[in-house]
Amino acid sequence: MDTRESFRNQITQGYTFKGDSIVLGTSMLNGETLENNQVKAPLKTFNRHGLIAGATGTGKTKTLQNLAERLSENGVPLLLMDVKGDLSGITQPGTLNPNIEERHKLIGFPWQPEKYPAELLTISEQRGVRMRATISEFGPVLLSKIFGLNDTQASVISLVFKYCDDRKLPLLDIKDFRKTLQYITSEGKEELEKEYGLVSTSTIGAIMRKLIEIEEQGADLFFGERSFDVNDLLRLDSNGKGYINILRLDDIQSKPKLFSTFMLCLLAEIYETFPERGDADRPELVIFIDEAHLIFEEASSALLNQIETIVKLIRSKGVGLFFITQSPADVPASVLSQLGMKIQHALRAFTANDRKDIKLASENYPISEYYTIDEVLTQMGIGEAFVTVLNEKGIPTPLVHTLLTAPRSRMDVITESEKDQILRSSVLMQKYEEVLDRESAYELLNKKIETASSETPDDSKTSSGRQEKSTFQEIAESSLTRTIVREVARGIFGVLGFGGRGSSSIFGRRR
Repeated sequence: MDTRESFRNQITQGYTFKGDSIVLGTSMLNGETLENNQVKAPLKTFNRHGLIAGATGTGKTKTLQNLAERLSENGVPLLLMDVKGDLSGITQPGTLNPNIEERHKLIGFPWQPEKYPAELLTISEQRGVRMRATISEFGPVLLSKIFGLNDTQASVISLVFKYCDDRKLPLLDIKDFRKTLQYITSEGKEELEKEYGLVSTSTIGAIMRKLIEIEEQGADLFFGERSFDVNDLLRLDSNGKGYINILRLDDIQSKPKLFSTFMLCLLAEIYETFPERGDADRPELVIFIDEAHLIFEEASSALLNQIETIVKLIRSKGVGLFFITQSPADVPASVLSQLGMKIQHALRAFTANDRKDIKLASENYPISEYYTIDEVLTQMGIGEAFVTVLNEKGIPTPLVHTLLTAPRSRMDVITESEKDQILRSSVLMQKYEEVLDRESAYELLNKKIETASSETPDDSKTSSGRQEKSTFQEIAESSLTRTIVREVARGIFGVLGFGGRGSSSIFGRRR
C-alpha cells in the first residue's frame, strides 16, 4: 500500500465516529487535496473545549463562523465574542461563487445559502440586548479578584458588603459602591468602627483607585440592572436551530480589563446556574472567544487562576469554550492543556523570532509521520488548517492538514438597516431594554446624611449671640458639599436601569 492510500485509510478510521458529528473538511497531503476523505468532529466532545489559532488573514474567523453554523443546525445554542465586528453576517444567507463550489465538491459536502437565528448583545455603548450584572451579584470575593486586591483590601470589601447587607443598602452599580466607600470614611466612620472595627483610609483610597480604573474602561455600563439571565442564551428557534448570540465587542479592544471582568463574571454564573450534564450527546452551550489574548494579557494572577479553574470545571455542565487567537502561546499552558479540539491555521515566518514561535507552536500538536509540522504551517493557504479532535473515548485523532468547508451565511458584516430589523424583532431586546429604577445605597445614604443634618440640635450660642454649629453638623455639611461637587464634576455614573429583583447572584440568578 502506497503512502497516499495508507494516509487516506488512517484519516478514514481516525475520523469515523459512532454518534453525531459535523464535517470540518477533507484531508490534504503534500499540498494535494484528497477528494471526499472527510475530517469530522464528534458533537458530544464539543464541551471538551478548543483552540482556533493562526496568523491574521488565514481564515480563523470564517472557521469560527463555520463551526457556529454546524452547531446551530444540530440544536446547540452559542455565544460568540465578536471583537472585530465581522460575525454579524451569520444572520444573512451567503452567496455561492466558483471557489466555494469547487471546494465543496472536493470535500463531498453540499453547500447551500443559509441564515441563522441570532441575537445581537452588548456590554458597551453599542445598540443591542444589554447584558448587565449588579455589584451585589458579583459578591466580595469575585469583586476583589477583579480589582486585583491584596488580602487586607479584600477583607475591607467583605466588610463593605456586610455593612450594606446589615442595613439593607442595595449595591446595584458603581455609584452605590463609591458612595458607600465615601460614607464609611466620613459620616459613617464612627458607626462602622464601633460595630466592625477600624478601617484604614489609605486602604479605602486604594480600593477607590481600583474602582476608578475599571470605571474608566466602561464598567459603569455593565454594572446595574436589569440583570441578564444566562438561561436566555439557551434558546432554540421554531425549526430547532440553536440561537447564535453575538456579543458585539469591537469598541472595547482597548479595554481588556472590562473584557476579562465580563468573561469571568459570565463563566462563573454559567457554572453555578447550569445543572450537571454528565456524558451528553451534545453540548448545552458553546462559547467562542475571539481575540482571546485580551482576556489573559491584562488579567491579575488571581483572575487567571479563577479563569483556569472554571475552564477545567465548566465542561461538566455541558459547556464548551473555544479560544481564537494568533498563537497557542497567547493562552496559558494550564488552559491550553484543557483544549481538546485544535484547529491551527497558517503561521508566517518573517523573522528569526517568528521561526522560533512556529517551532514552539508545532509542538502543541500530535506527532505525525506524514507531516513536518513546522514546515507545513508556513505553507498553508487561506481556509486550510491542521486539525486534531478528541474521539468519543477522549483520545486525540491523527493530525491532518484539512481543506475546510466554507460558511453558508454571509462572510461580511450586515448593513445598518439589517441590524435594525434584527433588533426590532428581538424578544430579548424588549426584555432588557426596559429602564427600571429603584432606591439603592446611593439614594439611601444621601437621605441619611440629609436627615442627620436637619435633626442637629439648634441650642449652641456664642457669648455674642452668634449661633455655632456642632462638630457633627460641620462634618456632615462639609462632606455633603464635597459629595455634591464631586458628583456634578464627574457625572452620575452607573446604569440607567435598576430592577426590583433583589437577587444576589451574577446576571440575576437568585442563589
